[in-house]
Amino acid sequence: MNAQILDGRFSAEKIREGVKKSTSKFFEKTHQRPLLSALLVGTHPPSMTYVRMKRRACEEVGMDFRLIELPEHIKTKELLGEIDSLNQDERVSGILLQHPVPKQIDEREAFDRISVSKDVDGVSSLTFGRMSLGMPSFHSCTPEGMIRLLKLYQIPIEGKHAVILGRSPILGRPLSMLLLGENATVTVCHSRSLDLPHHLNQADIVAAACGIPKLVKGEWLKEGAVVLDAGYSQGNVGDVDFESCSKKASWITPVPGGVGPMTIAILLENTLQAACSSLPR
Repeated sequence: MNAQILDGRFSAEKIREGVKKSTSKFFEKTHQRPLLSALLVGTHPPSMTYVRMKRRACEEVGMDFRLIELPEHIKTKELLGEIDSLNQDERVSGILLQHPVPKQIDEREAFDRISVSKDVDGVSSLTFGRMSLGMPSFHSCTPEGMIRLLKLYQIPIEGKHAVILGRSPILGRPLSMLLLGENATVTVCHSRSLDLPHHLNQADIVAAACGIPKLVKGEWLKEGAVVLDAGYSQGNVGDVDFESCSKKASWITPVPGGVGPMTIAILLENTLQAACSSLPR
């Protein structure tokens, strides 16, 4: 079996086309553009690259983008003050704190300071709780992008056994909640899990989000499994050994060009939604 490709670039472009049209209508109605404000602490090269990509994506769909660059040595209290200012700024539709942040920053406290109405990256505890309970909220961008990719390719989720590798608060955990919301049976594996090949061999859907290059081997997979690779390491390497897994899977995401473009597309969609929700009713 040779797996078919889950093309994140193509799927993301479809979403971005819709966002662009809706953003144009928003501007016609309000004479303003949705504004995404990003906070970048320090000069972490990958983070700087991601921020440039997000700026370019905003510009391509007609949104405004504001970057606030903060020094590497900033303290949590100072960062919270910056977030407070953005929360109070009526012009700002969405707030994005680019992560990771330097080790002296309490990242969770910073995420939780973002107003739930502007948490377009879906990172705060309150947003996670609302999402987990099926309440109206922004969904974490990468997990939602993975769900949407499955749906766009009409891959069944309900009743399927999904195994997630990784339990991070912005990827593995929210993805598990979204999959539960789609009526999948979910197993979350992590650094303390035993016999990883056994778990993966039971999976109809595998979502790799652990940050270990080429961890997932083809021989571990169930024949015909759907494989989503949310990992990225230097050299365009994901958490999945693409060569061996593509021979066993039915569908698989490439790296790059799979999950990544979907993440940005969902961020744009969330920012537009936040802007629309802020209008007087």
